[in-house]
Amino acid sequence: MDIQLKKKHPVVRYKYYILAGVAFVAFLIYLMIISAGPRRLYYEADKLEIAEVKQDKFLEYLDVEGIIQPKLTIKLNSLESGSVERIVAEDGSLLKAGDTILVLTNPELIRTIEDERDELSKQQVSYREKQIQMERKSSELKRQSLETTYKLDRLSKENVLNREEYNIGIKSKAQYEVAADEFVFNQENTRLILNELKHDSLLNLIQTDLMHNDLNREEKRFERSRERLDNLIVRAPIAGQLSFVSVIPGERVSAGTNIGELKVIDQIKINTKVSEYYIDRIVVGLPATITSQGEKYPLKITKINPEIRDRQFEVDLVFSNHAPDNVRIGKSFRVQIELEQPEDALVIPRGSFFQTTGGQWIFKLNESGNIAKKITISIGRQNPRQYEVLNGLNPGDRIIITGYDNFGEAEEIILK
Repeated sequence: MDIQLKKKHPVVRYKYYILAGVAFVAFLIYLMIISAGPRRLYYEADKLEIAEVKQDKFLEYLDVEGIIQPKLTIKLNSLESGSVERIVAEDGSLLKAGDTILVLTNPELIRTIEDERDELSKQQVSYREKQIQMERKSSELKRQSLETTYKLDRLSKENVLNREEYNIGIKSKAQYEVAADEFVFNQENTRLILNELKHDSLLNLIQTDLMHNDLNREEKRFERSRERLDNLIVRAPIAGQLSFVSVIPGERVSAGTNIGELKVIDQIKINTKVSEYYIDRIVVGLPATITSQGEKYPLKITKINPEIRDRQFEVDLVFSNHAPDNVRIGKSFRVQIELEQPEDALVIPRGSFFQTTGGQWIFKLNESGNIAKKITISIGRQNPRQYEVLNGLNPGDRIIITGYDNFGEAEEIILK
């Protein structure tokens, strides 16, 4: 006898299919929830650099490369034309003032000076001959003056004697008058002769002075010509280092030709280039520093070249006190130029995050330090070590400052 079986409920019959369908729907719902929530990324913590937000002193400064240069560079020029006979000093030589750098030769100049020397010798001989003649003339004038004075004195005495003889009757009145007229004539004649002698003496002195001045002029002209021979030797005007000599032996150079360069190494400066972005903020007198062997050396800006080339302009700085012992011409240093005085600010260290985020957002860690979430921030000023944070962070917050290139579009970082 057949037994009639009870018909199973559809739920019971298809329970496995229903469970599978429920699981699939639950999985879809999970995926939707996951996709609707923040994008998460698991990352190893030891591969990231984490920094703390601090309230600290912020100093806005530039970090640029500067090169040691001489404060004074002198162009060496030839004062006379000639051919290079020999070069005495080599490139890079340390010279004292007056040291010989090179020697020129100019036969034509030498012949000219020798001719002037011969001419001067003739002038000196002629001057001596004329001087002897003038001395003889002066002696003759003195002798004539002495004779004339003696004669006038004798005539004066004769006139007194004639007056006495006339008074006692020895001579007649006519004789006395004749003698008196002769005395007056000789007296006037003597006065004229003495005046002529005086004028001749003055003229003689003037001629002597003129001759002496002419001779002195010739001697000075010869001295100047002889100095031109000294100019054939090019010497260091001051102590320094010879950078280079631009001529070779046998080369013909003209007067005023540049033949080299001398650097004054006792006085140095640092030359650097700054972005045109800071041209309105860089002024003479701004402080700066360099670090050498662990010690800081203060500097100040002394010169600004406003000409912009390749989007940069040049700045010269000098040491405020003393320079490092290891300073050499051409050596480079990192120069920190201070743009303003230090101020209190909320700061974070520089990191690669800025290149990715542009300073508009950053990953901030929670209190447990296992999750970092993306938050919006605002960056203000910056220097080579720090960024100033205007808003979005507080002192003590911890942030991720590196690794952003590997984060993709993640909004949460789960640290492992």
